[in-house]
Amino acid sequence: MNTIASKIDPNVIAFALDQSYSAVLMTDAYAGEGGHRIVFVNQAFLQMSGYSEEELLGKNQRILQGPATNPEVIERLRQCVREGSYFQGSTVNCRKDGRPYTVEWSISAVRNPAGEITHFVSLQQDISSLVAAQKTNKLFAQVLNATDDGVLITDSTGTIEFANKAFENITGYGLTDVLGRNPRLLKSGEQDENFYRDIWSTLKKGESFKGTFVNRSKSHELIYCDETITPLMDEHNTITHYVSIFRDETTRVLEEQKFRDMVRFDALTCVLTRAAGEQALEKAYMHYRSCDLPLSIAMVDADHFKQVNDTWGHNAGDAVLKTIASAMVATLRANDTVIRWGGEEFLLVFAGCSLDQGLRLAERCRHAVQSKPHDNVGVTTVSIGVGELQNNEALADLIERVDQALYRAKNLGRNRTEISVSQT
Repeated sequence: MNTIASKIDPNVIAFALDQSYSAVLMTDAYAGEGGHRIVFVNQAFLQMSGYSEEELLGKNQRILQGPATNPEVIERLRQCVREGSYFQGSTVNCRKDGRPYTVEWSISAVRNPAGEITHFVSLQQDISSLVAAQKTNKLFAQVLNATDDGVLITDSTGTIEFANKAFENITGYGLTDVLGRNPRLLKSGEQDENFYRDIWSTLKKGESFKGTFVNRSKSHELIYCDETITPLMDEHNTITHYVSIFRDETTRVLEEQKFRDMVRFDALTCVLTRAAGEQALEKAYMHYRSCDLPLSIAMVDADHFKQVNDTWGHNAGDAVLKTIASAMVATLRANDTVIRWGGEEFLLVFAGCSLDQGLRLAERCRHAVQSKPHDNVGVTTVSIGVGELQNNEALADLIERVDQALYRAKNLGRNRTEISVSQT
């Protein structure tokens, strides 16, 4: 058989194999008792197994097998040897010191010019580190999938490389939905660009960013998440990945918002409570003082309200208050404020309005209330006092003046609006 290999000095071939990075082992092809003995091993194989050449030559490969060696793989190997066919597989062998290692190897038959099998050559590689890394990665994924917190991992450009099961449960996006995409697909538009600039400014410095994110799920619902994003760095302090760990706080946030609304809005009339209204009034006072704009307020009181309660009962009285409030809210502008100031008393804040403008708005409210009669009570009316904030006037003094104008409207026959003009 005239081949290139047949023209090469066998010593050169042995020398080349001995320098091979891959472990090489050769056995004879004798199948009987004492057959398949090792006839050649290179230095890479000796380093991998821990044996010396003298300890291996003439021995059967069974010397390398241990308790963890897979018998099914060995049986498949033997079948391929009997048939003279190519074999490829992996199992766990043992080093000389008893330590197991995972080996991946392939075996090919070596034939003479007559086509007869004379030897088997095996190329082997210790893949213990690879198997350990795979097991670690699998364990890592199992741990991340076991947590209730969402975990998202991106590369340094923000391309998503991993998302755990909790991420899918929280956002509705599965791993296949997000791989290769950017986390911006979760943006809800509820947070401005300054928020995201702060994030990147922090991360680029190699620091973790913690905050509450308002994201949007796959079903377009808002998700409130307490989230920490941490940059991962290599040995050169170069950012390679970003890890985001977040917890779904939507239920808690919505409950807090509901509670704040309960405190902020009157349960009966749905306008601002006295406490929330005082804050709104103080804010309007400071704003219009600083901007040198007019500010007018009105005090509104239901006429003959005690008589309504005494005659028709408190349920009817509550219905009257609800109708009065809704009529005024529907009549006023979006930037005006309605506050339930007392039992049947309301305070109106007219943003940017002079006394004349405030008077017109107050009168519109009075007519709107009068135009909505009740089934049992009939027509109800309100009396109103209105006034404009004066230069250097305290807010408490303005409220007192308007309250006096309200009582003047009551004393003058009710169902009317009286203005309060400052004496200063």
